[in-house]
Amino acid sequence: MAKSTLELDAIDRRILRALQRDGRLPVVALAEQVGLSPTPCQRRVKRLEEAGAIARYAALLDPVRLGLPLQAFVMVALESHAEEVVARFHKALAERPEVLAAYAMSGEMDYLLHVLAADFEAYAEFALKALLRMPGVKETRSSFVLSTLKPPGEVPV
Repeated sequence: MAKSTLELDAIDRRILRALQRDGRLPVVALAEQVGLSPTPCQRRVKRLEEAGAIARYAALLDPVRLGLPLQAFVMVALESHAEEVVARFHKALAERPEVLAAYAMSGEMDYLLHVLAADFEAYAEFALKALLRMPGVKETRSSFVLSTLKPPGEVPV
């Protein structure tokens, strides 16, 4: 079931843009940036959190500085779309820290995975000993990131 779209006014949008740039922004500074006093600003932030517009707060980490410079996008096809096979694949996937993100896809492949690894050897270990042994995996195709042209950014609000 699709989630309903939240009604946002110009101030809500300014709050969301500011928090996307700096999620640690104190309420007083945020209020000043968006043209509110702190109390109404805090109420709006709380409403946006409760409505799910702000899903969570997190730090953006640099995988290269953390020893994970190799990025791969891996397309995965399953042998079957039976509920049990899919559930077992999802469970196995959720247990793998190398998988930064996973998407169910339309088209010739069923899933697209964003994988981080220390090097090609570590990626091969993951692919051969974990991914290809996950329940229901029929086929995989890996593509490696040569350079990042536009990193994940802000949601346009």
